Amino acid sequence: MKTLQFTTNINCNCCVAAVKPLLDKESRIQKWHVATGEPQKTLTIETEELNTSDIQSLVGRAGFNAQPR
Repeated sequence: MKTLQFTTNINCNCCVAAVKPLLDKESRIQKWHVATGEPQKTLTIETEELNTSDIQSLVGRAGFNAQPR
């Protein structure tokens, strides 16, 4: 399993709630977390199959940005 990390503009629990359905629905994501308390708002994804552009696309569909770290 690989761990991918992104700097995001997912700032608060409401933002997390907006992206949650998309990330939860993606069966190729085993685990994910957003550290909204950090300045970089780090999104951590554990996956076997997805790559950075896949994650950026998913997050973008919810209206947020994700830049690989």
